[in-house]
Amino acid sequence: MRTVIAVSLVLLSFASAAALAREYRYTDAHLHYVDFFQNSEGMQPLLEQMNDNRIDHVMITGVGVAKKWHENEPRRPRYYAGDDAGAYWFSATDAILAQALLKLPEDQRKRFHPFITGFNPNDKNSDEHIRRTIEMFPDLWEGIGEVFTRHDDLTALTHGDVPRANSEAMTRVYYLAAEYDLPVMVHSNVTSKREREPLYLHEMEEPLRVHPNVRFIWAHAGTSAEIHRRQDRLEFLHDMLERMLATYPNLYIDLSWSMLDTYLLDEEGSADEKWVRLVERFPDRFMIGSDVVGRFNNLGKHMMRFDAFLDELEEEVARKVAKDNFLALLPKRPARSKAE
Repeated sequence: MRTVIAVSLVLLSFASAAALAREYRYTDAHLHYVDFFQNSEGMQPLLEQMNDNRIDHVMITGVGVAKKWHENEPRRPRYYAGDDAGAYWFSATDAILAQALLKLPEDQRKRFHPFITGFNPNDKNSDEHIRRTIEMFPDLWEGIGEVFTRHDDLTALTHGDVPRANSEAMTRVYYLAAEYDLPVMVHSNVTSKREREPLYLHEMEEPLRVHPNVRFIWAHAGTSAEIHRRQDRLEFLHDMLERMLATYPNLYIDLSWSMLDTYLLDEEGSADEKWVRLVERFPDRFMIGSDVVGRFNNLGKHMMRFDAFLDELEEEVARKVAKDNFLALLPKRPARSKAE
């Protein structure tokens, strides 16, 4: 009996060690090459962080707006929320990104999956702008987004009407996405900073229903850091996502950084069992991302912070969430002009 107990303890210790020894390969499913002033540290610092931290692939995009340094401000703000100066839609962000990618050798460039984001989601000309961008840089683009629709303070600072995920302009973008087989990442807050109900859910749910052939990635699962600062976690979010994932097979969830401490991990840093079960119920529908903007020195730390959550998932599911799920959404080949 003592021998059996001893062997059992040894086997348990090996099993525990194996669980602790998981080493993930990552895809960063949400990274901005530039910041809100369209500046970047550049490709080499980004590649160094990827190489040092087992980040094999990156969804890479620009930032669709530029923050103004207002004439009356003596100091340049450090972030879009740094002062009350406005932001404006900035189409050159895609060219900045394309230029940086096209300078890379092919073996490095294939690790990056660029999305088009430099367009105004309130402009019904935007689908044609996206088409021109595809034609200017053929065989490069693999998706559209992050499209800023409702985005709390950023929405308030951006000139023009409030962008909606279900606007006529975005409807035209979705038809173009289906034409080129491109996934679309949408930032669409599900509520405001004060309301504790899914005030704007219909704005995301309508395109999911009307465009079943478009793969939608919902950035931050419809939340934002500013919402969390004002009202902590949204108690309805888990059940709402469970219903939507069961209803819409074209919905995918980006669990980037603002989700981590608010929902995925508790105050002690342990994985929330309810969210573990949700991810395991839909093992192909979640992905992780850093959401860094233009600076990459902490990229590895951002990605590895997800390990505490990943370790509680079944190992196969964890590896899908860490790396494979985002890659599975991409088109079989990058978009190119239809005339070619």
